Amino acid sequence: MPTDVIAEMRDDATDLRDRTAAAGTAAEPGSARRQGMRSGVWSLPEVRWASLATTLFLVGLVTHFAHSPAWLPWTFFLACYAAGGWEPGLAGLTALREKTLDVDLLMVLAAIGAAAVGQVLDGGLLIVIFATSGALEAVATHRTAQAVRGLLDLAPERAVRLSDAGEEAVDAVALKVGDVILVRPGERVAADGQVLSGASDVDQATITGEPLPVAKAAGDEVFAGTLNGTGALRVRVDREASQSVVARIVAMVEEASETKAKTQLFIEKVEQRYSIGMVTATLLLFAVPLLAGAAFQPTLLRAMTFMIVASPCAVVLATMPPLLASMANAGRHGVLVKSAIVMEQLGSTTRVAFDKTGTLTEGTPRLARISLLPGTDLTEKQVLHLAASAENPSEHPLARAVVSAARDAGQDLAHADEFAAIPGQGVRALIQGRLIEIGSPARLLDGQVQAPAAVAGAVAELEGTGHTAAIMLVNRVPVAVLGIADRIRPAAANAVTHITSVTGSAPLLLTGDNQRAADLLAAQAGITDVRAGLLPEDKVQAVRALEADGQRVLLVGDGVNDAPALAAAHTGVAMGRAGSDLALDTADAVIMRDDLATVPAVITLSRRARTVVTANLVIASVIILSLVGWDLLGHLPLPLGVLGHEGSTVIVGLNGLRLLRKSVWTKALDGARSAGMST
Repeated sequence: MPTDVIAEMRDDATDLRDRTAAAGTAAEPGSARRQGMRSGVWSLPEVRWASLATTLFLVGLVTHFAHSPAWLPWTFFLACYAAGGWEPGLAGLTALREKTLDVDLLMVLAAIGAAAVGQVLDGGLLIVIFATSGALEAVATHRTAQAVRGLLDLAPERAVRLSDAGEEAVDAVALKVGDVILVRPGERVAADGQVLSGASDVDQATITGEPLPVAKAAGDEVFAGTLNGTGALRVRVDREASQSVVARIVAMVEEASETKAKTQLFIEKVEQRYSIGMVTATLLLFAVPLLAGAAFQPTLLRAMTFMIVASPCAVVLATMPPLLASMANAGRHGVLVKSAIVMEQLGSTTRVAFDKTGTLTEGTPRLARISLLPGTDLTEKQVLHLAASAENPSEHPLARAVVSAARDAGQDLAHADEFAAIPGQGVRALIQGRLIEIGSPARLLDGQVQAPAAVAGAVAELEGTGHTAAIMLVNRVPVAVLGIADRIRPAAANAVTHITSVTGSAPLLLTGDNQRAADLLAAQAGITDVRAGLLPEDKVQAVRALEADGQRVLLVGDGVNDAPALAAAHTGVAMGRAGSDLALDTADAVIMRDDLATVPAVITLSRRARTVVTANLVIASVIILSLVGWDLLGHLPLPLGVLGHEGSTVIVGLNGLRLLRKSVWTKALDGARSAGMST
């Protein structure tokens, strides 16, 4: 990632410590800053210049094939050169002042050389390719920087601090360790700390990825940026704003983006040596014969011919079209790959790691089981009807799971009288004259004298299999235990099998959820390496440990808590429908339809593209070496040299474009499936 973007991200991380804003006013600085952060891609000069260059090239192309006067297409093509070539040319000259040669300057020189011998269209195409590539990279880094800044919106800018004088509204960044704050229902927690009093359910999915809100009471830890439920909490601040989990996520994404090894395309890896060699050879081919007394014009023509036939146009087109065609093919089938570099490196994946909630699972809690308790005269259908009727007025995810199950079963719900939601405990309502209570077994049964052993057994059985257990009481008597669980994606198990075959190693699970839920899900998906209870920094450490052992890790995730690991992994892949904005923008690729079967398929497609790239490089190298040898050892006519050079460009370009065919994706998908079946 460019250093200026890293600097901006670092400034925004520092902003957590020093930003101040006047809450509740129309001219809130934070709002203005956030609006500025979300500027569109047209604010990027690379995008504007690339768009202008492409437009000019297309207009020039139309006038060229429309048999317009020669000066007209030349005018548009030369304008394309100026619009798309000035920035890489300037970058190349800057590098030249630092005594380095890069491929940008070489491409500009090759384009100018092509124009000098009448091939202005070919040079324009080269300029457009490079300008578009630079624009795409600028867009990707811009969006990532915006998403990282957007993390600042998770934690509220104001907090209510409690003191002997009463309540006072203060800036969240002004809170100190030991301060006590009040978090009202529906508010976000302003600082990491410990609950002193009160009870509530807190949605901390942004930090831990847990699918259900977690009951919080005195002594429990809460994180800045998490969303409080229906109860009020008094929280003692344990960390300053700059040390909160949210701030650490910002810092980790920044650090991972900065320290992640810069991956380059093949041509970029050899550009220095190739550029220096080609320029040196061209100068020698021009200067040495002149010093030996050769005529100026034929010597210049021979040197120009050499520069044309030796320019790496065919090598660039040997690399880019297969990768771009593969990106387009993957995009048509639900996988957005953000750059040619990512498309190339996907094929080198040796280990895949999955997040749990929203990635291997659907991310939506569902009613999985109803365990009737001994002595009840109710059926499962009746229990579901009463439970859903009591939960219907509630907005709690557990309540929505129960209500959805009843509606899916075609049940009409009864009206709930005297409904009450007890923070940290559950709900209570009168349904058809019966008092229905549903909630946490530990707190709902607290103090109840008659709690049969069967209740504890049913609760233990459900929790032991990774479910969230909720007990249901009718007129104060326990009648059933409800098991809530996040459902595994239908394609998860097959995807794990195919990935194991394609990469040669079994995937692993990295999750912030509890160990029991993680083990249950992993068993259903066929994963044996399970690491649970991980905070964002723990996921980063796990990824780095794997890569330190020589693995090239592809991480699939969806949440804010996955973003640092997505940035640190060799390749980060986000789930498009369930993914947070930060995960989508930090990731290198996005699965738009949340179809896990595409993970092994896109790895296979990348390997196919790399095979075509290798074949193209062989073709281009053989033709270039043949033409160069002819020019050095004999006399290669300039038109024939241009024809051979352009012919090689066309051959490798068409060969790469074969990867656009639908059958290529189908073979990649089938190849991953057949590989999985053979294991």
